[in-house]
Amino acid sequence: YTMHILVTGGAGFIGSHFIEHMLSAYPKARITNLDALTYAGFLHTHHTLQKTYGDRYRFMHDRVGNAQTLQHLVPTVDYIVHLAAESNVDLSLESSQVFLHTNILETQLLLEACRQHPGLKRLVLVSTDEVYGNPWQDIPSQENDPLLPCSPYAASKAGQDLLAYSYFVSFGLPVVRSRCVNNYGPRQDPTKLIPRFTLNALKNNPLPLYGSGHNLREWIHAKDHATALAFLMLGPESFNGDVFNVGTGIERSAREVGQAILKHFERPNSDIQTIADRPGHVLRHAVNCEKLKALGWKPEIDWETGFEETLQWYQQHPQWIQAAVQQQYAMIPHYEQYGLSDWR
Repeated sequence: YTMHILVTGGAGFIGSHFIEHMLSAYPKARITNLDALTYAGFLHTHHTLQKTYGDRYRFMHDRVGNAQTLQHLVPTVDYIVHLAAESNVDLSLESSQVFLHTNILETQLLLEACRQHPGLKRLVLVSTDEVYGNPWQDIPSQENDPLLPCSPYAASKAGQDLLAYSYFVSFGLPVVRSRCVNNYGPRQDPTKLIPRFTLNALKNNPLPLYGSGHNLREWIHAKDHATALAFLMLGPESFNGDVFNVGTGIERSAREVGQAILKHFERPNSDIQTIADRPGHVLRHAVNCEKLKALGWKPEIDWETGFEETLQWYQQHPQWIQAAVQQQYAMIPHYEQYGLSDWR
């Protein structure tokens, strides 16, 4: 094997797409997936990877915050892609402590383990465009814009992002940070917008939409995000210490997404049900990603194709959905709010 990669949170949505990309595009790569299997990491996903890639893929069920595990594991790897995080904005509004603990304190333990392992070629810290809050003067956010996070989740990711940068400055740790827009695609956590709307539509239930639904988001397919992470992981030394926006320029509001899902299932727009808005709901997330594109990366999947394929995937994988929803029912308080009880 030419490279051993540690992916934290690899049983999650983006992590599993990144693992798939690396193992199929790089036949000599092997991957260790460290995942705590909380509400957004699914065993079903992990079993599929194991079946497909055999001994090139290894799973460890543990938290990133287990210092002993890190002491054993980190010295054996060439690269780390750090995706493990608490990522549900609604949950961060209810109880932010676990977000600070996982996203900041556990990341600090990972950075510490990396600092003691001088052989590490690169750590890619996967941040988010949420750290910017609403775009400055309504222009898509650039990498040097101020960080003005609007939710405890976003604040915890901003803390994680800056902590990683400080380890580059203070200790020369080869850290690269990415700030990506909203992801979509197969195997996404059912509480997220596109799967939640799709799963409600599949059961002929109304689509619960926060507020007016005019909140704009930029969208990228998880497979395109995976290629961007690979590009940043394997890029030249000049990437170290830097931060890169990852995006597509494709913006759609929550209401537009809901209407497109209803159209796909031949259902009326009246099936959208307005519910109370989320506190601190950001009006628009959009990034300028010219910096990364100028270096040679670009997204390949257009919205219409990716979106249709994603909806078809959920239609064709009821068992995956059922397992994911059952797991989340056991872990997420007030889960009824997502309208997914018919999938239990």
